[in-house]
Amino acid sequence: MYRAIGLMSGTSLDGVDAALIETDGEADIVFGPGVEQAYTAKERAILQTAVDAALQWQFSGDDPEAFANADHVLVDAHAHAVQRLLRDHELHPDDIDLIGFHGQTVLHRAPKDGQPGATRQLGDGEALARRLGIDVVYDFRTADVEAGGQGAPLAPLYHAALVERDGLDLPLAVLNLGGVANVTWLTADAPPVAFDTGPASGLLDAWCERHTGDGMDRNGQLARAGSVDTKALAALMDHAFFAKTPPKSLDRWDFSLKPVEGLSPADGAATLTAFTAKSVGDAIQSMGAPRQLLATGGGRKNPAMMAAIAQAIGCPVEPVEAVGWDGDLMEAQAFAWLAVRSMRGVPLSIPTTTGVPEPMTGGEIARAL
Repeated sequence: MYRAIGLMSGTSLDGVDAALIETDGEADIVFGPGVEQAYTAKERAILQTAVDAALQWQFSGDDPEAFANADHVLVDAHAHAVQRLLRDHELHPDDIDLIGFHGQTVLHRAPKDGQPGATRQLGDGEALARRLGIDVVYDFRTADVEAGGQGAPLAPLYHAALVERDGLDLPLAVLNLGGVANVTWLTADAPPVAFDTGPASGLLDAWCERHTGDGMDRNGQLARAGSVDTKALAALMDHAFFAKTPPKSLDRWDFSLKPVEGLSPADGAATLTAFTAKSVGDAIQSMGAPRQLLATGGGRKNPAMMAAIAQAIGCPVEPVEAVGWDGDLMEAQAFAWLAVRSMRGVPLSIPTTTGVPEPMTGGEIARAL
């Protein structure tokens, strides 16, 4: 058993999640405490500058200067989150075996037409290890991508381990509603199947930021005040991604707000919420009818989105808290669990979750000095 802290910073750039678990990297998983630490406005601005630079860079040429600035912010913010978690629970760095540091995804390009993909997560794992005095596992996705996989999603094996631990009825689907939506499909007679389904909250958050100054549709209020524009929804669904067969992955920026330009703020929010529901519904219905559909990620807190997904699929959608999991910390927990698996040299991804040709371990290990 390892005592590990996982760290996650999502594409919404809202902050750092830190979660402690004790695990063997299999189905023996004991939840510990966690913290959620918001980025300051200055930190978020520096990270957004790095994302903007990555969109111009497109994996070509030298790293933009903005990446180095973002690395400093990420190390500082993640170190503070770990230190706060330790302090609040009277723990010492020596009590922790390792850190799983996802870093900040600034650009992701899926494989296409036989060409390998590429992915970039910022965050200096070696600097974080020195800062905390704890071994750090980082750069989880690169090995999968270099082997021909999608590099995402990486949480499905963790979902499968939790389902095994808790003996939940199958078939079961775990739906992650972050900036991008992805689903883990679990059955009794096959390995986990996982893939990105389309945008979840990413486009909606950007729309709300533009029109209301708030980076989310709180409680789905804006969407509920509007009506779905069927023409705009059809345009959103007319994207080459949906014709691809899984495994498949997305970058946060693969879709744009262009189809909803000109709509009122409320109608745009309603249409983008319906878009998430439609794309999720199509994906899950293509696999079958789950006995239980559990949602994690920030989107599970949006009742308009949850209701629209339930209607699109034709079955109830429950937050993961219904089975005793923590949807705010699941991604961070997953990277603590994956860090243990990386240390053990066992797979983080398999052909049915990322399309990698064979089960693949990954991650770089930075030793504390």
